[in-house]
Amino acid sequence: MQPAVYLDNNATTPVDPRVLEEMLPYFTVHYGNASSKTHSFGWVADEAVKIAREKVAALIGARPDEITFTSGATEAINLGIKGYVESNRSGRRKIIVSAAEHKAVLDTCTHLQKVGAEITVLPVGPDGLVEPAVLASILDEHTLLVCIMLANNETGVVQPIRTLSDLTHEKGAVFFSDTTQAAGKIPFDVMKTGVDMCCLSAHKFYGPKGTGALFARKNHPRIKLTAQADGGGHENGLRSGTLNVPGIAGMGKAAELAAAECNSAGEKISGLRDLLENSLVNTGKVFPNGNILQRLPNTSNLRFRDIRASSLIPVFPWIAMATGSACTSALPEPSHVLRAMGLSTEEAWSSIRFSFGRFNTMEETERVAGAFRDFLGKQ
Repeated sequence: MQPAVYLDNNATTPVDPRVLEEMLPYFTVHYGNASSKTHSFGWVADEAVKIAREKVAALIGARPDEITFTSGATEAINLGIKGYVESNRSGRRKIIVSAAEHKAVLDTCTHLQKVGAEITVLPVGPDGLVEPAVLASILDEHTLLVCIMLANNETGVVQPIRTLSDLTHEKGAVFFSDTTQAAGKIPFDVMKTGVDMCCLSAHKFYGPKGTGALFARKNHPRIKLTAQADGGGHENGLRSGTLNVPGIAGMGKAAELAAAECNSAGEKISGLRDLLENSLVNTGKVFPNGNILQRLPNTSNLRFRDIRASSLIPVFPWIAMATGSACTSALPEPSHVLRAMGLSTEEAWSSIRFSFGRFNTMEETERVAGAFRDFLGKQ
């Protein structure tokens, strides 16, 4: 078997050695509890959290006091969406959510529907993009919250967030964006995009698993949330529990590196993606899914003519690739994202996501492209 090639970076990324180096002292030397205020061990840990909060905030153009650390993006989504709905006293009950959202957002909205929220699903076009005019047509004075992700985890399609958030604000509603896949891959600023709340997960940009963050705007508007976990009042009362100092320090370092390197890394990574994609598309048996102009630099979602993705996985056991989101890969159903874009069930079953990362090489990409070309040439 050939050496393994990892092309599933949208599922998770390896921890950057520089991130690991930042984390290690907080396991063995600076192991204090960040909430211990009476001795130096606690002070050192608390300072590490403060510095990391500043770095994560800087990555997305936020203020440090607008960042709440969580166990990951899923918890941040639950805290942001449920917390805002539960704190709402306006009488508005309508939540608009795009059909191509991650299951963490869709399932959270489904839960809220069971307890009285009115959920309206916003369609996406064949290219995976939300049409602003369609959003405008369903926004009204009853709308409380709009949930539209910045970049899709399966197709990489990047939404026109500023236009969508402006439309939302015109109706007095709040805009939540799942930015899990965008953070660290493309530059974005919460002020420039008009996002009121967004979520991040460290392991999507070369940080550790188990650490994430919620951004909630403090001004214009001030977002008020109801905590989803009680006990101790950590994180300004929004997220109780002893802080994961090593993970938070690692997330801060990963954010710092992403802010400094994502532009240059994106150019290299998009070159590798395009090499593989063009090589396969040129066979005439492979077709890209989603808008190829407005997407992340690392993501390629490809549909194979008359070949199910499940039959390709065993042919290339040395290539890590995905047939959908890692969070739904155990479910025996086609991608809801591709189905929302209008693909048939069979077309969705015949699609594979390749997602490149910081540590992929040209040699790996050429090897994968050659292997697929050889296989397709025999079909």
